[in-house]
Amino acid sequence: MWEGLAQAEAGVAECLDASMWALQEHDLVAALDAAHRLEQRLAAVQLALVRELDGRGTAVTQGASSTAVWLRDRLRLNVAAARRLVDLASALDAGAPGVSAALASGRISVEQARVIGDTVRTVHTAAGAEAAEKAVGVLVEWAGQFEPALLRKVGTRVLDHVAPEVAEAAARAAWDAEARRAGQDRHLTLSERRDGRLRLSGNLDAETAGLLRAALDPLTAPSGPDDPRCAGQRRHDALADLCRLALRSDELPEHGGEAAQVVVTTSFDVLTRQLAAGTLDTGPRVTPETVRRLACDAAILPAVLGGSGQTLDVGRQRRLVTGPLRRALVLRDRGCAFPGCDRPPRWCDAHHIRHWVDGGSTSLANSVLLCAHHHRHVHRGEWAVRLSGDGHPEFVPPAWLDPDQLPRRNEYHRRT
Repeated sequence: MWEGLAQAEAGVAECLDASMWALQEHDLVAALDAAHRLEQRLAAVQLALVRELDGRGTAVTQGASSTAVWLRDRLRLNVAAARRLVDLASALDAGAPGVSAALASGRISVEQARVIGDTVRTVHTAAGAEAAEKAVGVLVEWAGQFEPALLRKVGTRVLDHVAPEVAEAAARAAWDAEARRAGQDRHLTLSERRDGRLRLSGNLDAETAGLLRAALDPLTAPSGPDDPRCAGQRRHDALADLCRLALRSDELPEHGGEAAQVVVTTSFDVLTRQLAAGTLDTGPRVTPETVRRLACDAAILPAVLGGSGQTLDVGRQRRLVTGPLRRALVLRDRGCAFPGCDRPPRWCDAHHIRHWVDGGSTSLANSVLLCAHHHRHVHRGEWAVRLSGDGHPEFVPPAWLDPDQLPRRNEYHRRT
């Protein structure tokens, strides 16, 4: 396999060096078809490799919480794409060998393979293995005419061709499967930009979409005939109003053992003079005007930092003895500190670097935030944890994973 992939890579390199401007148009079209076919065949190889690595548990052995998370870091994918890769590899392995063969031959694309796999599973449930096998042949043939979205649409009628006697009952099953798929695909992604803003994207199921519209719509009306905001800006401001209402309701669950709150960090010098520019606990810097406005709307918990950024003291609340230390850990680590993990603070435990039973203190200098998976992983003893010279945690991998045992840090939560 190594030799074959190396030859393929060398062939691709030669193609990149070719003078495409010199080719006739029909040769360019033929080359495009060949490149697309090769892309799908390589995807089939990649899926087979993912399937084997997932079956061996390689990801968990190397410290990742799942194969999808491991692929995200290994191949520099976003986690949604990595998860789809694992799911498709598993689906093709479980019950669609004909689909795997079609993809390996380059007759269908990866997205078409995903559609066919979903449809065939529905047919198998409704009409059995024989009908499912026939459906693969029909859908692969249709894939030569329809792109993935249309293929999924016409695929709802495949039972009329392979098992007409159960088509009506299967139509209801298909609706149910679509509803389950909508539930599985639901997600909301918050992507942080360099300037501290967030980009929201995701898929809402029908019920949640209705709830969101019912909550937002009353708040999105123009404030008057001269309101300069566009519709998108009004929806943005309505979402901000919803968040303020929720924070004031006293019905939100605790966040890392404390009530949901806004934490603003400022330097010691600024604190001794007057309230000025600050930093939210989620990372972005905010203007003095924003800090003053937040101070009117919410409880601002002061976190005092020294000149080099170490936490010296944090605002205290009477209700929880561990609250100040917890807030200090969140300000420093910003989530699970294990390399490659993107789990947020509310999913994390405070781990003693030197175990408490061995005389370790419950202090910021002896604590690190770890999600449940990496907390268990570190307790197995193969990874060493320590604070570096700048006061931030770093992890030394075992020799079998990295013979040089170079310290690693989590780059997902670092402030820029």
